[in-house]
Amino acid sequence: MPLPICYLNGDYLALADARVSPLDRAFLFGDAVYEVLPVYAERPFRLREHLDRLTRSLSGIRMPPPLSHAEWGEICRQLIARNGGGDQYLYLQVTRGAEYGRNHAPLPDIPRTVFAFAAPLPVNSAAVLGQGVACITAADTRWARCDIKSTALLANVLLRQLAADSGATETLLLREGELTEACASSVHVVQAGSVLLPPNSHQILPGTTRSAIEELAAREGIPCRTTPVSEAQLRAADEIWLTAATRELQPVTRLDGHPVGSGRPGPLFTRMYAQLQRYKAQLAGTPW
Repeated sequence: MPLPICYLNGDYLALADARVSPLDRAFLFGDAVYEVLPVYAERPFRLREHLDRLTRSLSGIRMPPPLSHAEWGEICRQLIARNGGGDQYLYLQVTRGAEYGRNHAPLPDIPRTVFAFAAPLPVNSAAVLGQGVACITAADTRWARCDIKSTALLANVLLRQLAADSGATETLLLREGELTEACASSVHVVQAGSVLLPPNSHQILPGTTRSAIEELAAREGIPCRTTPVSEAQLRAADEIWLTAATRELQPVTRLDGHPVGSGRPGPLFTRMYAQLQRYKAQLAGTPW
């Protein structure tokens, strides 16, 4: 459940009392972008990188940023404090705004709708860390600009429902015989001691947690390569990992009903998960 206090267009108020016009273009067209970031011990994780990605998404839909990074930082600070501090995650959203009518074009120059809320941060259970999660695969039926973190997520929702229907956690997406990503996660494939990552493109959202794992792998001396990953490589992987703001790092141990590697979280996952926890501890108490 979300935490009680949200931000809407300059005000902090009870989330239950927040109201947006039915003519908002996010409601009518999905004309909006969003960002999600984890907060550990009251400190947003890689805040600048998340806000940089929000700015890129806004640029992708031809919308100037309504707030500076510093202004977003203050909103994050207020939301964290007003919702009790500790570990949380923050959801930030910018819509093109509400005009009186429904017009595809031209894009209107109207006040933006800026919304943000906080929620408890999910924690990976001992079962997930010890046994891993199950995933399925499906054809990537999303639109052609997956690098924009758009609120128009119907395709992602339907693909994720396929996983839920199968008793799985996530759906890994394949396009023309190659891995792209998952519905709401980046995918890392371990083969012969190297971590393989599909290259960023219009078909993939650049993962902020993914980039953190790349940096930590370099620290650990673990080879990490950006390269196309074929369906055959995915299915023959020694290990598969998921990364996302609200997943952190998770091991995939079953894919389409078949074990991944040994069917247990692999040794590189164990190393990287421990390294990520050390990294978070190093950041605690440092300036944003």
